[in-house]
Amino acid sequence: MAKVTRDDVARLAGTSTAVVSYVINNGPRPVAPATRERVLAAIRELGYRPDRVAQAMASRRTDLIGMIVPDARQPFFAEMAHAVERAAADRGKMVLVGNSDYRNERELHYLRAFLGMRVAGLILVSQGLSERAAAEIEAWDARLVLLHERPEAIDDIAVVTDDIGGAQLATRHLLEHGHAYVACMGGVEGTPAVGDPVTDHVEGWRRAMVESGRSTEGRLFHAPFNRYDAYEVALKVLSGPDRPPAIFCSTDDQAIGVLRAARELRLDVPGDLAVAGFDDVKEAALTDPPLTTVSSDRPAMGRAAVDLVLDDGLRVAGSRRERVKQFPSALVVRRSCGCDGT
Repeated sequence: MAKVTRDDVARLAGTSTAVVSYVINNGPRPVAPATRERVLAAIRELGYRPDRVAQAMASRRTDLIGMIVPDARQPFFAEMAHAVERAAADRGKMVLVGNSDYRNERELHYLRAFLGMRVAGLILVSQGLSERAAAEIEAWDARLVLLHERPEAIDDIAVVTDDIGGAQLATRHLLEHGHAYVACMGGVEGTPAVGDPVTDHVEGWRRAMVESGRSTEGRLFHAPFNRYDAYEVALKVLSGPDRPPAIFCSTDDQAIGVLRAARELRLDVPGDLAVAGFDDVKEAALTDPPLTTVSSDRPAMGRAAVDLVLDDGLRVAGSRRERVKQFPSALVVRRSCGCDGT
């Protein structure tokens, strides 16, 4: 059986091959609804399947978006990847996800792999691009959007949330319960000092403490971002002689580890220890007690990242405010802080 071509579709639909292309690729020119329906009907009748490899060779781009996250096992990154995938599907794109494991060499590995696949663009959740990674992106003239990280370069194309303001909200709320101070579970030592969200969470905690006249000295504890290692750190902190009355955790995953450690040490939350997190992952509402945390609009952030990585006009001509999308943070009050929340 002869292969069905775009010419066959155009002939049956009574239009040009260019119009068929516009319908298949959803642009770059608009197509009248009646004409679009004729083309789609012809595609269905003939069983036409576009040659994606040929399209990629011609345009030097595929219908793929590459996304690199530190660890898709962590709920926040899994939920963010899902939001990006849904937004990409609405634009006719598919998403490939790679895990950097917080290692520069793994990030570079996936960057090279995705660029070699001629992806339409890259969405990167990074602790800070290495010089080698930045050079690779520049050499390929790749479209890149930083997600969940404030940019230092790469044309200032980014989608972020108000990390400092959100951490201030959570810390102030804990202080309003009358605690002498609030400790902070930050990231690991060596977390980038600029641009990293967890660094901003620590900065927000620090600002709230200072504005309330409280010292931060000796009250910042370093811990990995996942619940398992945070649980080990929390066991030591909570069983020591200077157990804090309240803890703000830079991630919900850390907070879940703290809640487990508190239960093991027979500490009542929030009676003996108040806890707040950051991210509002789905599981935060199901912990015991439910976790007070800071939320952001991940579906909207995913859509913004996909739009920025695909829309050349905005990337080139848009103002910095248009090209760096910052979404507000909101405090979600539940019972772990001492309130009678859900």
